[in-house]
Amino acid sequence: MKQILRSALAALPLLLMLGSVFAQSDPYPFKVAQDRMLFHDNVDNQQKRLLDLLAKQSDSVSSIKIKDALIRRVDQLQEQIESDTTMNTNGKKRYLRGIEAMLSGYIANYNKPDFPPSLAPALVSAFEKAMKSDKKNESIEPVIAENSYGVGQILIDNNCFTLPYENAGIKPSRFVLFRKICAMHPTEILSRLQSNLDVPFADSLIIVAGHNNVRQLYDYAAANNPLGWRIRNSRDTLVYVVGQLATSKSGQLYFPFLDNLIKGKITLDDIDAVKENGLNYYRLLVKTRIDYASRLLPPVKDTALEMSALTNMLQNKAKEVFIREINALHDKPDAERFKVLQPLTPEELYYLIVLSEDEIYTSSYVRGVYPAIFQRMKVPRGDSLLMLVHGDYFRKFIKMAAAYNTLDHFLGTMDTKSANALMWYFVFGLEKAGEEEAVDVADSYSSIFEKNKTLASYVLRVVKWNYEKNVAAKNKRGIIVYNLLQTLFESADTTNKVDLSAKLGIPPIYSVDYASLKDNNGPVVEQAFFYGNDEDKDGQTSFADFMSLFRGKAAWKITENPQWVTITSTQGKPVWIFANKPLNGENDPDEKAQDDLGAYLEKRHLKPTIYIHRGHSYHVSSTLKRLQPTAHIVILGSCGGYNNLSEVLKISSDAHIISSKQVGTRTVNEPILQAINNTLIAGKNIEWLSMWKELNYKFRSDAVAKDRFDDYIPPYKNLGAIFIKAYRKAMGN
Repeated sequence: MKQILRSALAALPLLLMLGSVFAQSDPYPFKVAQDRMLFHDNVDNQQKRLLDLLAKQSDSVSSIKIKDALIRRVDQLQEQIESDTTMNTNGKKRYLRGIEAMLSGYIANYNKPDFPPSLAPALVSAFEKAMKSDKKNESIEPVIAENSYGVGQILIDNNCFTLPYENAGIKPSRFVLFRKICAMHPTEILSRLQSNLDVPFADSLIIVAGHNNVRQLYDYAAANNPLGWRIRNSRDTLVYVVGQLATSKSGQLYFPFLDNLIKGKITLDDIDAVKENGLNYYRLLVKTRIDYASRLLPPVKDTALEMSALTNMLQNKAKEVFIREINALHDKPDAERFKVLQPLTPEELYYLIVLSEDEIYTSSYVRGVYPAIFQRMKVPRGDSLLMLVHGDYFRKFIKMAAAYNTLDHFLGTMDTKSANALMWYFVFGLEKAGEEEAVDVADSYSSIFEKNKTLASYVLRVVKWNYEKNVAAKNKRGIIVYNLLQTLFESADTTNKVDLSAKLGIPPIYSVDYASLKDNNGPVVEQAFFYGNDEDKDGQTSFADFMSLFRGKAAWKITENPQWVTITSTQGKPVWIFANKPLNGENDPDEKAQDDLGAYLEKRHLKPTIYIHRGHSYHVSSTLKRLQPTAHIVILGSCGGYNNLSEVLKISSDAHIISSKQVGTRTVNEPILQAINNTLIAGKNIEWLSMWKELNYKFRSDAVAKDRFDDYIPPYKNLGAIFIKAYRKAMGN
């Protein structure tokens, strides 16, 4: 066997150079005692398995070193053990058995995470070093400590030094390996501790895990088990506080204030005093957010713990307590509709705006929240407002001011020098900002260009300056961001005739090919989502309006069941539309209807390419989770916020998105859907420019409808969505 293995190894280039060609006639090139022959054969059998395993590897330097370690060097170890006069036969059998276990462990873990094949040379060296320590009855722990986790785990987990007796270093080595694996995978510390709480450093690991992932710590602290108890009784301030919050019924209400709780700036009693009052709890959230925002500025530059939890709660309360109420009262007199805003300060009103982008109605913004900010200020200046919030979300505020045509007023509340400086910083430094902030800048330009050409020209100049600055600095991200913005902004002037698709390397944005919308079976398949559990019954009204497009029309046939309707064209090219019914009742019958409809479509291999969301913005997440990568056109209605655009494009990177700054309305929705469906029945490509021009002409005589139509953003003007597509492509995402 040994002769065969060595002959196989001799074919390797490196060993050919070394002259390692063996042709002995004996089974072994060294004398082996008869009672140990079986132990040597067992090692050889593992080596044969290794040769089979490694046969597919190319003869790279790395693979040659692996084979050299596991064949030639192991052979030398066998010979060394067999010829060692200081060991008795039982000692020799012990180490031969250990070599067999080592090779078996290598094979069992081959190419698994944390066990790269390249560890073979280090593994053999570690075994040899550990064997020398073991022979002297010394602990092998130092050897395990100085090697990688993979090497140590194979030696310890495969009992290389435990039979017939255990080396004194085995138990402490297991602790060493546990530390190593936790350091390699810090997010798995708590899950590993659940079954290993006996490690002497468990409390230290809990602290490490807790500071690394507070939210995960919170989840484990809530459990009624030994680990949860250990967390709740930690001496570390952060871990202890999180443990107490996790067992409280109001833990989620306390969590946004975690950083200040730990620092002693606030107490649970302070939160208890306001947590049941929507207004006062919102006020405390705003106060804390402003405090945290101030710490982000130089020279402090400190990000508070769980700032995202604070932001999410602040956003939820802004919508839940204020925005949805004033939206729901959109047909009431302003005095009644905006009464809930009366106690709010300018800062508190500011956060209502920047955190409700995807829900606030145009009228709620223009007639209510925005003017109230300046009515509450002793000196109504926009720059003073931004100073009050330490510039927090200032790009979002400017973007929304541009979208709702209040930017000129906002800039007019300050002197020209301050206004210019603000717009400079609006565009400046995006190479260091997040994607959302760059999208806010992109999104704002269409509105700025339409309303204030002078300001638009200034913004474009600042973009060009920043592009040149980033080119000089060789900042890849900055170059991409500002090149995209410059291209998008220049395209806003239609006289420039910029071909965005060609210039940005993205699919067409001005049109959608009819052929791309067809299902494999032939028809164009659309799916519409409706929601019936709204107190205002808007879902039922919206569904009735939608169905009026098809009922009693010769071009359409309607069939239905208790959960959904199927609408099919009877003239021209086949178009199939599926829409769930808006249902009231317990256990969310809307969701069941949508799930059942999805299963029906999947069973029949029908893949919608057009998706229509009809319902309030807070239902959008339910629609998006059912969106498929086949989506080519997505009509979101009242939901044009960054998060929604981003999520759509994660699912279908080439989707054309129609969104609105206003609540979806029958007077606009129906003509848009009708125009799309008429085009599809005719088997024609959808041309957004000409379609929007015809729709604009259609609404010219109805001032109210025209005003609402102007709030709808066609795909070619949705600069935020276009930016996301092009940016992600350019960054390789």
